[in-house]
Amino acid sequence: MRYDMAIIGSGPAGLSAAINAKIRNKNIIVFGNDNLSNKLVKAPSIENYLGFYDISGEDLRDKFKAHIESMDIEIVDKKINNVYAMGDYFALMSGDEMFEATTVILATGVEYGKPIKGEEEFLGKGVGYCATCDAPLYRDKKVAIIGYNKESEEEANFLSEIASKTYFIPMYKREGLMRSSDGLDSSIEVINDRPVQIHGENLVNKVELKQQEIDVDGVFVIKDSASPKSLVPGIETEGPHIKVDINMNTSINGCFAAGDCVGKPYSYIKSAGQGQIAALNAVAYLDKLKIEQKKNN
Repeated sequence: MRYDMAIIGSGPAGLSAAINAKIRNKNIIVFGNDNLSNKLVKAPSIENYLGFYDISGEDLRDKFKAHIESMDIEIVDKKINNVYAMGDYFALMSGDEMFEATTVILATGVEYGKPIKGEEEFLGKGVGYCATCDAPLYRDKKVAIIGYNKESEEEANFLSEIASKTYFIPMYKREGLMRSSDGLDSSIEVINDRPVQIHGENLVNKVELKQQEIDVDGVFVIKDSASPKSLVPGIETEGPHIKVDINMNTSINGCFAAGDCVGKPYSYIKSAGQGQIAALNAVAYLDKLKIEQKKNN
């Protein structure tokens, strides 16, 4: 099945895009999570969202949720690891699943953490962001998972069934350090140290940490959201942000972006407005394609 529009992100930008696309009868799919926006939920008080003053982030999230539910918009709780422009459509990869859409709206927020030295240099040369996607490449080899969230433990467990040795380097607070109590397979070696640099020649061969070094054949960096360049190969960026024009067009035809991922200010009301602009222009793009197809037929 090919969707008219795939929206990646369930914060104000993504939900605004979804609402405006649904109003215009487009077949959409929205990728996100049940919280809709972890950043929004954590806000104690929001004062500058027009019409909703002195409201907590959690209450505003509940209003967002009620709105999309009233329009039968569902959030698909899957992480998109890569988006590939295939010419007349986009292929969105989630683990070993693929989704197709004619247009894409990126509303992924912004990844605040700086990449580890060597991470971007060795991307595709031993560094990856999806263990379930690339695990077969590391059968009977040594790999390290640098995990920024609890979900990274699942990827480590998956890898441990294939790799000869799996190291797990947690970058978040974990409840207890005993492997038997934290859901990690007993074969996984947990290293409570901070990674400094990923080394290699043509391919990755070592992870340098503050207190030690480990020899590896591959490194998976598991974050809540990937950098734009690793998510969408070939997309133009400005620093950590996706480069867009006034209509939220990116450098790739049919791909739009909105919200924090396109730049400051990081504001809920700005994100919602940009989500609408992105959706309206994606709709116009789809309608133009239909007209061209009719002419050619």
